[in-house]
Amino acid sequence: MTIVTFNVIKVLFLSALSATLSLIWAPILTKFLYQFKFWKRKPREKTITGERAGIIYNLHKKREVSVPRGGGLLIWVSVLFIIFLFFILSEVSEIWWLQRFNFLSRGETWLPLFALVAGSIVGLLDDILLIFGKGKYIGGGMRFTRRLAIVILIGLIGGWWFYYKLDWDTIHIPLIFNFPQGVDLPIGFWYIPLFVLVMVSSFAGGVIDGLDGLAGGIFASIFGAFTIIAFSQGKADLAAFCAVILGTLFTFLWFNIPPARFYMGETGILGLTSVMAVTAFLTDSVMVLPIIAGPMVIEVGSIILQLLSKKFRHKKIWLATPIHHHFEAGGWPPYKVTMRFWIISIVFAIVGVTIRLFS
Repeated sequence: MTIVTFNVIKVLFLSALSATLSLIWAPILTKFLYQFKFWKRKPREKTITGERAGIIYNLHKKREVSVPRGGGLLIWVSVLFIIFLFFILSEVSEIWWLQRFNFLSRGETWLPLFALVAGSIVGLLDDILLIFGKGKYIGGGMRFTRRLAIVILIGLIGGWWFYYKLDWDTIHIPLIFNFPQGVDLPIGFWYIPLFVLVMVSSFAGGVIDGLDGLAGGIFASIFGAFTIIAFSQGKADLAAFCAVILGTLFTFLWFNIPPARFYMGETGILGLTSVMAVTAFLTDSVMVLPIIAGPMVIEVGSIILQLLSKKFRHKKIWLATPIHHHFEAGGWPPYKVTMRFWIISIVFAIVGVTIRLFS
């Protein structure tokens, strides 16, 4: 058996295993979330600018106070369990294939694991404050500025590690002018601010978590794309890590397809957006990240355009933002919005992977 063949088996097996194990303990998590009534005490009534969110309030007022948050626990807890399970097995076992199934490595998965856990724990704290606390942010929870500061801190740590520990200071720009295979642009110390910028931009992309199954399907296409890219670069451990996240997302979707049993919550969104940004840097795919995560860019862009239009034109462009709420308010059933966004996300992911592999 060749190394490449074994790595294919490793990636596929770990992805299937993560889906299976998370499927087994998902009912336990569901029971826990419902037992503690882990949902909002009241639906969101105001927009980010402080205005009354009449359309969104009417669309989601019942679901937000009856369906628990915290479904992201299913993802990052499962990933933690599997990565340390095979690390321990590789240390205590003399079976060669068990040793090779270990995918916890300093060069490939330490940073993504740190980003996943750090972002998820901060998100879990925000969910807890949102439900049981009296935060000052809209609707309760951790203040936006504090969450943003923590994301920036994670970005600074990651950028510092890449620049000083891994000696990374170039960005690959694909398909440029007379260089169809792309060029590596040296940016020196600016690598760290860029890392922070990408981390914050990814954090903003968390607005996709608004309909049953929407975030889960989009993240599945994103991490499927990074699994392919990492594997093509010979980063088998990173590919396995992304594949494990992908497997847990399949299980999450099983319970999140309309009508959802639980929502991802900030503990899922913050963890996944953080690890997405780190993985983009590890695979030198930062320039194609806006393509692979295209629906996130569209969602954030719709909010920005709406705010600018209301400020300077004093009228809206969309019925509601992010833009998936516009289609929902326009009469599309939520499942139609979700599934069409899935299709768009898959197409964006395919295009992004193609461009990166070509380079």
